[in-house]
Formats: sequence, structure tokens, C-alpha cells
Amino acid sequence: MANKKPGSASIAQNKRARFEYFIEETVEAGLSLQGWEVKSLRQGKVNIADSYVTFKNGEAYLFGATIQPLNQASSHVLNDPTRTRKLLLHRKEIDNLFGKVNRAGYTLVCLELYWQRSYVKAKLGLARGKKLHDKRETVKDREWQIQKQRIMKNTNLR
Repeated sequence: MANKKPGSASIAQNKRARFEYFIEETVEAGLSLQGWEVKSLRQGKVNIADSYVTFKNGEAYLFGATIQPLNQASSHVLNDPTRTRKLLLHRKEIDNLFGKVNRAGYTLVCLELYWQRSYVKAKLGLARGKKLHDKRETVKDREWQIQKQRIMKNTNLR
């Protein structure tokens, strides 16, 4: 699911999250990674489609993100592609998000991984689940936008 363009800071995007959830708020978090994971991220070998955030012992962890190891980069280390990775957030941010997830019934999902200078950052979204009729409305709006672009393109040619 790598969405890598030359000169782009984006590593991977979770497009399914915007379809499945209403995103109420976004938060930026750092990611604690090992060396082989950084090399794999540079090659775009990552999938965050099923990833979400869990809280344990007052810390936030990214669960469900898969980073495939490169054969040449990690021959001497035992690699776990689906290990839980620690998110680097301030204490107030963790407490705020923990309260919203536990009390208000939100889910915290990873929307995007990207480079900021030489660091890997994760854009997290505080999400509320969509019902089936909400998803139908999203598809309907998307199709209307495409059709509108086609109409505008055809009228500009004449």
C-alpha cells in the first residue's frame, strides 16, 4: 500500500480508514523503529491498512502495521514484521487520547506514515465508525465529484 512519489514525504496511506470512519481529529506522533525497519520504509515495504493504536501501561503503541524486512538489510537480526511499535507522544497527548478512546467510544487509527526531515512520523486519526448508509453517501459524493469533473472538462473543450 505504498504511495511513494519522487520528492514526496509520504511513505504509506490508509485510504480505507477515511471510508470506514469519520475522522474527528488528527494527531502527529513519532515512531520508535529499528534500523532494518527504516531501510524497509525507504523501499516502501509497509502496509498500515489494518493498523490501530492500543494503550498499555500509560504508553501508546501502533498495532497491526506490517513492515516487510529486506533480505540484504536484516540477515543477522530476528525480524517480526507485525510487532507493536511504540508511539512517541507527550504525556498530555496520551492522557487526552486515552480518555477519548475509553470514555467517548472513539478509535485511534493510523492514517499515514511520512518523513519529516530524517524522522518517521505517523498521522493518527481519532475516529468514529460509519454506518452502512454513511458509506453509501460517501461513495455517492465521490462519484458525483468524478462526474462533475468530466462535465466541466467536456464543456471547456467546446
